Amino acid sequence: MPTDTKRVRGPEVSQSPVLFGCRPAAVLPSHGPRADGRQRDQADVRPVFVRCGLVSQANGSAYMEAGSTKLMCCVYGPRETERKDETDMKCGRLTTDMRLAPFSCPVRGSWIQGTQDKDLSLMLYESLQPAVCLQKYPRSQIEVSVMVLENSGSVLAHAVTCASLALADAGIEMYDLVLGCSLCQDAGSYVVDPTYAEETSCGSGGGLTVAFLPSLNQISGLQSDGEMSEETLTAGVRTCIEGCYKLYPVIQQALIQALRRAAPPPSES
Repeated sequence: MPTDTKRVRGPEVSQSPVLFGCRPAAVLPSHGPRADGRQRDQADVRPVFVRCGLVSQANGSAYMEAGSTKLMCCVYGPRETERKDETDMKCGRLTTDMRLAPFSCPVRGSWIQGTQDKDLSLMLYESLQPAVCLQKYPRSQIEVSVMVLENSGSVLAHAVTCASLALADAGIEMYDLVLGCSLCQDAGSYVVDPTYAEETSCGSGGGLTVAFLPSLNQISGLQSDGEMSEETLTAGVRTCIEGCYKLYPVIQQALIQALRRAAPPPSES
């Protein structure tokens, strides 16, 4: 009997589809240490790995990992702006585009930019715009593109840090680096730099994301949702600022290493 050449034969060894099925979410403890060992009500952030200059086609780029959260940011420009009006003559234009990859979340998304992506892009712009010296780039446009490769919580805060690092790698003049930190309120306590499971389990609890300029000691962006009292909000902002200061030496060291790699070798003469 002739072989059907159009049929795609499956592998000889395969796994049951049940193996890749969604497992029930684990019940997270509401008191005591968190699931990953970090403490509650403290500025206890996840270990961070950052690297600059990975995308050669972009003017500046940065890759960041915080736990299982992975992001890539590319900066293009300054380039001549397409839309010329009176505002562009005096200062440059900053555009931001933040997207979540379809495979980044447990529930697969779409490549088409949705409402969540547009909201994240707007909040990213509001956090970065006060720190960039746009008056230094008249008639120019700077494009910031962030792609979330894996969403394991606190994507907006880490996107702000990653985008700021990519802008610095591109040589864009800035007043200061912008660092992000977030927290969410859970059963009378709050968790800093929450994971995806912790953000989901918080439910009706309030969430807070702060964009901070550490050298100038100023807040460039603040996003809050849910119900939080004034005292809790004030304490949460202070805790997020403390978390940003913990990230600052890591970001500085990443920029120093990028400059050393990009510097020409010393002459032998």
